[in-house]
Formats: sequence, structure tokens, C-alpha cells
Amino acid sequence: MVKLRLKRCGRKQQAVYRIVAIDVRSRREGRDLRKVGFYDPIKNQTCLNVPAILYFLEKGAQPTRTVYDILRKAELLKKKERILS
Repeated sequence: MVKLRLKRCGRKQQAVYRIVAIDVRSRREGRDLRKVGFYDPIKNQTCLNVPAILYFLEKGAQPTRTVYDILRKAELLKKKERILS
């Protein structure tokens, strides 16, 4: 099973995260299938690869709670519902 989750990058005390599609059994810093976005909680910036995220969601990937909240803020989940309807 594939999940969309955060992968920690950056220096200590200045964390930034990549949003990645990754196998459930992999650890947080493990090998990812594809990088689909970027999240900086300090500057509150997000950069999303919308086609890649929609592809993985259509294939059954489950976002984690934090990634779900990021996608909801970006109003990406509404786009997904419109495409699937």
C-alpha cells in the first residue's frame, strides 16, 4: 500500500519537508516512489505537483493526517472530487 506522507529535510531546528509517495513499510527517511510536493512550516509555504498527487490518489494512495490537512488547505481535494465525479 502506498501513502502520501512527509519526509524530513533541512538542518536541525529548521526542518522542511518533502511530500512523497512512499510504501507503507518504509521508514520516514526511506526510499520514496516519487516526490510530489514540498512543505516549509517555518515560512508556511507549499509547492505541490498536482497531476502527480491526483495520480496517486486515484490509484488508492492514502494521505497521512498532516498531508491531508495540507491538501485540504490547497483545495486540492475538491479538485479530486470534481475529476472523479
